[in-house]
Amino acid sequence: MTDRSDLHDKMDALIATARRCFEVGLQTNAGGNLSVRLDARDAIVIKPSGVGFAECSRENLQVVGLDGRIATTGGGLKPSKDLDFHLELYRIREDINAIVHCHSPWATGYASAGIEIPCLTVQTIEKIGRMPLIPLSANGGPQTETEIGPVFRDPAIRAAVLANHGTIGVGPTLMAAQYLAEIIEETAHIAYVRDTLLAARGMAAADVPRFGTAAQERAEVG
Repeated sequence: MTDRSDLHDKMDALIATARRCFEVGLQTNAGGNLSVRLDARDAIVIKPSGVGFAECSRENLQVVGLDGRIATTGGGLKPSKDLDFHLELYRIREDINAIVHCHSPWATGYASAGIEIPCLTVQTIEKIGRMPLIPLSANGGPQTETEIGPVFRDPAIRAAVLANHGTIGVGPTLMAAQYLAEIIEETAHIAYVRDTLLAARGMAAADVPRFGTAAQERAEVG
């Protein structure tokens, strides 16, 4: 049985995260999607299809069981068309309680070029480690649970980039997943600036840090 208080808290958190994502320019129009797991662990709240991040409300958010059954169809709408990969990630990873998927322009630019975004700052090494580039489906269509699920079976993976599509950040909370979405976009922008400057100076490469924190460095090298 759904705890109404928890449901409303999760809906409000999703609405706030979606608006932040829109306001910082990670997602425009009605694309992208985000979801959060309810405390009961057996259902999620997810953005509806065809509704923009800035327009999410308690009245239109969708509640779906992990078994795929739609419990609440707010506003007569349907859950996001990416529902299946959201459900798959929640099923295979107990540590994932929230997912933010957006089409942020710098990161999607790299994804559309077939280039994995490098973790080239201490922050990305600490917070993410690696952002795998997940290719399109075998027939050239958008990625589904078939392509995305196997990558996230690795518990070390917290973020990924979808070729010609967008990004995924996961976390224990919506804000944690949103922070990753922001770091992915920021890192793609930094990588582009770095590579442009290297090319302008005729340089082939630059140093990349091995460690994300001083504590990590001390623990490994003494």
